[in-house]
Amino acid sequence: MEVKRIFDLLSNYVEKFPNQAVALAGKKNGEWRKYGIQEYIECVDKLSYAFIELGIRKEDKVAMILNNRPEWNMIDMAINQVGAISVPIYPTISEEDYRFILKDCEAKMVITDGLAVMNKITNVLPDAPQLKMVYTMMNREVYPYFDQLMELGAQHPHKEELEARKNAVDEMDCATIIYTSGTTGTPKGVMLSNYNLMNQFKNFHQIFSPDSKRAFSFLPVCHAYERALIYAYHYKGMSIYYAENLGTIAADMKEIHPTMMCAVPRVLERFYDTIYSSGKKMEGLSKRLFFWALHLTGYYEVDASERSRLYNLELRIADKLVYSKIRTNLGAENFDIIVSGAAGISRKIACFFSAIKMPIYEGYGLTETSPVIAVSNNNPHGRRIGYVGQPLPGVEVKIAENGEIICRGHNVMMGYYKNPELTKEVIDEEGWFHTGDMGRLNEYNQLMITGRIKNLFKTSGGKYINPELIERKFVNSPFFEQCVVVGENQKFAGAIIQPDFNFMKGWCQRHGETFTTPRELLENPVVLKRFAAEINKINGSLGETEKVKKYEFVSDEWSMATGVMTPTLKVKRKVVMLRYRDLIDKMFAQKE
Repeated sequence: MEVKRIFDLLSNYVEKFPNQAVALAGKKNGEWRKYGIQEYIECVDKLSYAFIELGIRKEDKVAMILNNRPEWNMIDMAINQVGAISVPIYPTISEEDYRFILKDCEAKMVITDGLAVMNKITNVLPDAPQLKMVYTMMNREVYPYFDQLMELGAQHPHKEELEARKNAVDEMDCATIIYTSGTTGTPKGVMLSNYNLMNQFKNFHQIFSPDSKRAFSFLPVCHAYERALIYAYHYKGMSIYYAENLGTIAADMKEIHPTMMCAVPRVLERFYDTIYSSGKKMEGLSKRLFFWALHLTGYYEVDASERSRLYNLELRIADKLVYSKIRTNLGAENFDIIVSGAAGISRKIACFFSAIKMPIYEGYGLTETSPVIAVSNNNPHGRRIGYVGQPLPGVEVKIAENGEIICRGHNVMMGYYKNPELTKEVIDEEGWFHTGDMGRLNEYNQLMITGRIKNLFKTSGGKYINPELIERKFVNSPFFEQCVVVGENQKFAGAIIQPDFNFMKGWCQRHGETFTTPRELLENPVVLKRFAAEINKINGSLGETEKVKKYEFVSDEWSMATGVMTPTLKVKRKVVMLRYRDLIDKMFAQKE
């Protein structure tokens, strides 16, 4: 059958993969709760019946504020089946953002998870008069809850009405409104149609191996990139296992032995740091072998023809002695691919995972582009480290005169909800969507991202600086967790740097230094001297105007909870600049 709407994925699954034992799985009370495709469909239909019974009509908005779990998919499918529009929202945003989004999208119903989120929604209700129904995932004795929603559907099976609703859903209908988290400004509601969403996996599912059958998901499904892959997993008949939470990723992987997953670079960097630290604890020959194998990964090339026979022999030896043990420790013995997106990944990390047979496939896009514009693939010249792959079939990409990446095709959004003027600012009259990112295409039509236009700044000497290129070099160092480069209209570039305090605990232990608190660590002259040496090393790889000549270290936590990071672990640059304005002023008040 042809998959045109989100819920068509269920019929396609039954038709093509009837013997797949597990479609969805999530942990409850430490045990995996698994759903076969038939039970999955039965749950979706019951939820659809309940929505109909509660008066949810075509184009009504139903908000979902849920962590990753099988019920997320059930609710998403049910909303789509009745012709309504899903509005997935992160469970980590502020009460003010909930107030804006729920009022702006005119949600009629919200299904939420967690006590803290429920309390925020309760506070928002007076400002969102159209929000008539609130459901929680578990019984909190305040609002009706998920099991009651399922029971309501079971008691009122509107079978004929549901069939009519499904037949009335068109592929060009708006299926979802996703509010961009962004790094600054008011959230914007991105309208995506069934056509936008379903054309994504139809054009990148070829990157999957036919033998890849078990997907692991821990990035928020409400993020467009993870959601696109979840739909692709459905299309390929793969089992989807959701991590219990971010703290259980390693343990969950060892239990389920996945064949693929999606990750953001920061998560992969943390995996690498853990592996690196484990090698530091070894002794003698084992330690020498480990770091020889680690060093070998730095020369890895995707194209086997670019690797010498000697290197391939060394790689096979390293795999038998070291890499295979790493994969076993991760529960990734039969790994197919890791799809990396949301931010640029360093060459070191991409080479390492690819060399140990957990190959990195980079992708690129925005929520406004459904989200994938380009992705690595298995075609000739379809994958190269440092590039985000080739444009999807049906997507045109070109570089504008100012260096901006622009695209058009089936992936470009319908527009911003209730904001046609803002839509016109990013989609021109010829249908080209302006990404705001800079890049270049090589001779094989592979796309490289070089920075963000808005992040470029000019020094007082008239030299342009791309801060992201410098920041990438800093976070590639095990000593530094995050870095924000500043210096607009100043004589030189400076930086606010957050050290990697987890790494520093091990470093201090190995070097006989005391680690008490992050704040006290930044007063240790031995540590500061080592940091200075690392920064000098990084500066040695930079041009004269790019060198970071002044810097300040901070011990504060940078996370979603503190408002500094987006849900995909990107730093909110303007938030950092505002929060540390005094430090930045002090930095540039000093003489070079």
